[in-house]
Amino acid sequence: MARVQITELALRDAHQSLFATRMLTSDMLPVAGLMDRVGFWSVESWGGATFDSCLRFLNEDPWERIRQLKKAMPQTPQQMLLRGQNLLGYRHYADDVVESFVERAAANGVDVFRVFDALNDPRNLAPSMRAVKKAGKHAQAAISYAVTPVHTLDLYVALARELREMGADSICIKDMAGLLKPYDAHELVKALRQAAGLPVQVHSHATTGMSVATLLKAVEAGAATLDTTISSLAMGTSHSPTETMVEILRGTEWDAGLDLKLLVEIAAYFREARRKYRAFESSFVGADTRILVSQVPGGMLSNLESQLKDMKQSGKIDAVLSDIAQVQKDFGFPPLVTPTSQIVGTQAVFNVIFGRYEKLTSESCDLLVGRYGRTPAAPNPELVAKALKQLGLSAPVTERPAEALPREMPRLEEELKKALGTSTVSREDVLTYAMFPQVAVKFFGSRAKGPMSFTAPAETPAAAPAAAPAPAAGRGSYTVNVGGREYAVRSVPDKAAGTLAITLEGTTWTVSVKPTGTAAAATGSAAPAAATPGEVHKALAPMPGTIIRLVLDDNREVREGDPIVVMEAMKMQIEVKAAHSGRIRYRVKAGDSVEGDSVLAEIQ
Repeated sequence: MARVQITELALRDAHQSLFATRMLTSDMLPVAGLMDRVGFWSVESWGGATFDSCLRFLNEDPWERIRQLKKAMPQTPQQMLLRGQNLLGYRHYADDVVESFVERAAANGVDVFRVFDALNDPRNLAPSMRAVKKAGKHAQAAISYAVTPVHTLDLYVALARELREMGADSICIKDMAGLLKPYDAHELVKALRQAAGLPVQVHSHATTGMSVATLLKAVEAGAATLDTTISSLAMGTSHSPTETMVEILRGTEWDAGLDLKLLVEIAAYFREARRKYRAFESSFVGADTRILVSQVPGGMLSNLESQLKDMKQSGKIDAVLSDIAQVQKDFGFPPLVTPTSQIVGTQAVFNVIFGRYEKLTSESCDLLVGRYGRTPAAPNPELVAKALKQLGLSAPVTERPAEALPREMPRLEEELKKALGTSTVSREDVLTYAMFPQVAVKFFGSRAKGPMSFTAPAETPAAAPAAAPAPAAGRGSYTVNVGGREYAVRSVPDKAAGTLAITLEGTTWTVSVKPTGTAAAATGSAAPAAATPGEVHKALAPMPGTIIRLVLDDNREVREGDPIVVMEAMKMQIEVKAAHSGRIRYRVKAGDSVEGDSVLAEIQ
């Protein structure tokens, strides 16, 4: 048997799983030289939620990140995670966008492309696999692992044979939720090796506590490469520790041959760097066996928890996790990996908050009618009918979804030029715009300011701020600088009680408020604002999000039940409908970020 090789996940999946993909490139580069000396088979440094987080939260250019990391680690192949026809977004892209993206990613520094499809539909993998081979890079085809009545060993073996015929250089078992049991891993690795005759790599999250044993049994069955992460970014919703697996295999026929002292030095660096991101840490630590039922992947857990917290619904996490299993069944048992994990998870959140399937997201409708590809089993026919009606379709999609898409690159380029008021744009910027149009345009306007920064929190608890951030009586999120340290502060008003709840680092202070002119100030007494006249009806945002589109013209007559706003919430698109008939006057515009219960429009 050959030595086992290691792919290090610290620069992508580890911090995506632990603290919502917030690590800055500036915290990666200082340790990149040490990582380059280790001898990893590859370092996963790009893909997944990288683009979204860089643009939305970090004010970083993701293309610049991969260029810098490639330069800093010239001896180590850089690896990315690619969502097949979805690339890095949440919809299918035309084939010309797929080919252009892969070509540019390869030119900017990506050496290994791990390509997967959330439904394991080979039709959605073929264009990106061809593009990777054309670029002369390593095409690793991934099988999204799930435990459902329809995901059998025979199904996985048949898929592996198809992937080999597509030209895959290796196969990855992508166990995104830590569901792969040790003895099942042994059986699966052995079967895939025999069926496809290709090197098999195993990716398994530590969420359920089985990953170390799973990786060991996979090695015994002939796995060529393991995904691990440095110990200071390991376990919980992340992955097995690199040093642990290296030492388990040391002295055996599978010895990875990596320098433990060097790995420990790298771990010490990340242990300190991680302190900066404490505010984004998931509370899911240790082993969480609820995931054996919900099957939520590690990367989604921290994001789901954060999103529920923003919606003031943290107490409903268990109800959401429970409902996810039912939604997965109703949607045709899709493996829960991006984007289907977000689609199923968000739908479960909506079910718990608004009632079962009272609100179907646009992406839920697309998944149900076949716009993402073939689901492993037939979805609930009643939901399919509801989705078809919402989308205005007469029948589900049966062909490869992207077959119906015309070329997109020329249109996207012209749209971006118009949005930026310029005559030339780079192909990288066009592709960034293709992935996240609304977020990208905002980013391009602020890119020159450079990336944001984080400061490690003090060891002692912080005192409450001397005064509430203005405007004190409004709902919102603020950054307050006290003594050189930045604090994330949220304020939520209770108009009925005349109070304002201010939350800082998990501690909430309640202060009384009263009007001062047109604004309210924190004081020792309360006086609620006057009520809006009853004949004016306010359409409110159901949750925090971004306005994508205003459906109607301002000052137009609207009927109860008509869609009035399309907004992005929890990375999904939802329609907000009018609860009353009358003349609409919008109070937001496309691109605005809104809090839950913000006024979107008034209808009179």
